[in-house]
Amino acid sequence: MIESHLISDETNLEEILSNIVKLGEELQKPVVATGDVHYLNPEDYIYRKILINSQGGANPLNRQELPDLHFLTTNEMLDDFSFLGPEKAKEIVVANTNKIADAIEDVHPLKDRLYTPKMAGAEDEIRERTMTTAHQWYGDPLPKIVDDRLKTELKSIIGNGFSVIYLIAQRLVAKSNKDGYLVGSRGSVGSSLVATLTGITEVNPLPPHYRCPHCRHTEFFTKGEYSSGYDLPRKKCPECGTQMIGDGHNIPFETFLGFTGNKVPDIDLNFSGDYQPIAHNYTKVLFGEKNVFRAGTIGTVADKTAYGYVKAYERDKGRTYRQAEEDRLAKGATGVKRTTGQHPAGIIVVPADMDIYDFTPIQYPADDQSAAWKTTHFDFHSIHDNILKIDILGHDDPTMIRMLQDLSGINPKTIPMDDPGVMSIFSSPKILGVTEDQIQSKTGTLGVPEFGTRFVRGMLEQTHPSNYSELLQISGLSHGTDVWLGNADELIKNGTATIANVIGCRDNIMTDLIQWGLDSELSFQIMESVRHGRGIPDDWQEEMRKAKIPEWYIDSCLKIKYMFPRAHAAAYILMALRIAYFKVYFPLVYYAAYFSVRADDFDIVSMCRGKEAVKNAMRQINDKGMEASAKEKNLLTVLELANEMLERGFDFKMVDLKKSAANEWLIDGKNLIAPFNSVPGLGLNVAKQIVAAREDKPFISKEDLSKRGKVSKTLIDFMTENHVLDGLPDENQLSLFDMM
Repeated sequence: MIESHLISDETNLEEILSNIVKLGEELQKPVVATGDVHYLNPEDYIYRKILINSQGGANPLNRQELPDLHFLTTNEMLDDFSFLGPEKAKEIVVANTNKIADAIEDVHPLKDRLYTPKMAGAEDEIRERTMTTAHQWYGDPLPKIVDDRLKTELKSIIGNGFSVIYLIAQRLVAKSNKDGYLVGSRGSVGSSLVATLTGITEVNPLPPHYRCPHCRHTEFFTKGEYSSGYDLPRKKCPECGTQMIGDGHNIPFETFLGFTGNKVPDIDLNFSGDYQPIAHNYTKVLFGEKNVFRAGTIGTVADKTAYGYVKAYERDKGRTYRQAEEDRLAKGATGVKRTTGQHPAGIIVVPADMDIYDFTPIQYPADDQSAAWKTTHFDFHSIHDNILKIDILGHDDPTMIRMLQDLSGINPKTIPMDDPGVMSIFSSPKILGVTEDQIQSKTGTLGVPEFGTRFVRGMLEQTHPSNYSELLQISGLSHGTDVWLGNADELIKNGTATIANVIGCRDNIMTDLIQWGLDSELSFQIMESVRHGRGIPDDWQEEMRKAKIPEWYIDSCLKIKYMFPRAHAAAYILMALRIAYFKVYFPLVYYAAYFSVRADDFDIVSMCRGKEAVKNAMRQINDKGMEASAKEKNLLTVLELANEMLERGFDFKMVDLKKSAANEWLIDGKNLIAPFNSVPGLGLNVAKQIVAAREDKPFISKEDLSKRGKVSKTLIDFMTENHVLDGLPDENQLSLFDMM
């Protein structure tokens, strides 16, 4: 305050503080001395100085010398207030502080348990929905393996008060499905048979099995004969002759709710990106607008950003530090709160009999008081044990599948998971009618979710997966840390193991160890330790060796840092195979959907000029190597798909002023007509404006297009150069009849 000239000097400051103390005495109110603490130790001063310096002239603190604001000891506080006399200083620093602290009862700013919303009859509805579907699929009475699993799960779910969480998820998925959008599950929710039977996930966690849709006959494989029911050979029911359904992925329930079944379920769902806002708003319908909020996030200073702050401080202050000192200063600034934000998917649900302020303050995102959602001020991780968060994510796969269904009329749920033609693209592009040289890939998986990147295509080239289980392994291996490189890939290369029996997903460890005869609880504990990168204690390793578990398997476990859930991988592969089916058998439908939904960057000129122009554009980006920008790398992926489409005998057409859509590629015979947003620099809003203006009445000139379509001169020039506006005059032509 002295530095800011709000107070003349220290004498003036002491006078003001003395008057405050006297006022407290007159009013018989205790006066307490507190500190304005910004950091713990005096030497931490430099970190705050660096952080404030990074804000430049926008922060007025940069125009003055910063005061020392470390956490003062009692003696330091007494020294600072010694001008009041030793007795009065001790009163306001020590005595009054303790007096107020003693007068306050125990305060718990955060709740000590989970508070879930109430839904009348949730327990009964979850049980009824589960058992109804179970009897429809598996008959009545249920097979023992199904009955035992459901008893275990329902006891855990209902007994721990988790029914409402399941029911919320069921409501959201059911509405999305009713509105025509499939929902993909994430995480380990597919480990729960109750989640499967209530329609939350398509992943069935039971051991691989046949079930007859007519007479309910079942056959289970519990000794590791198969890893997935989708790999079972086609078979007719021995009882009634009906074609049986193969199902089940052998995923233990413990991976979802823990070995004792009391871990709070984390149900994450992938909705279509187009449908996500509707799903978010549906939570307001379910619980009321005053009971749902967006989960808040806290953004902190990243290590590279902190290093940049240090370098800027050196530059601004004319100083030069050694590398070790720069690293120390950067470390001190790393992790400091930088901004608050909004979780893209998390919805917080407050019980109807409680208030959001029982858990957290709230705020408008970016202080925008017109925003549709309010956000929790506390970062969700601070309160996740106390209040329910539902993750309603937006994802491209459900959007793409909806478009594929609309264009083809094929119900994606009827697509088989063992189609030989589809399976062949994971080893060769031959089924697509192209060679490896033509598309510069040894597989046909360009543009297939989970399998299109160069890294994963390299895994496919090495392993040649031929069924669902092996694809599931690839998905798990590609998402894990220290699971493939230097681990499974070497085991496969040297012939020690195959893609079928390396450790691909976290659940594999538990099921493998149980198959080898290890105790189920110990198997679970080993799985949990390995998936978190904590290795395996020596005594557990000894138990594994007693069970004659191969040494390579133990060594592989010890290298792993993170593992992907099998249920998550199973859900991803389900979506990927559906999309791959259209790529193989309905190519133009597939490419129209891919370029409309998944692609953002286009080189429309090269694409319309043909495959040689596209190959040349690809070559130019590849020649840049690591120097290629992120935008160029994204464009390269699009060009690879464009090249493949052209090699398969289809063509692109330049934007058509009379036919093109705003952002969807349209099928026209054996061609795709480019949308308006494929034009460089033409955004979605302008694209929609052009279409809206065209629907009102045809464009009569470039001037008319510019005015009504809000199209800039640069875009008009591009369209003119590429013959989009052929036959359209530059200006509106005034007719004599217009004046009559």
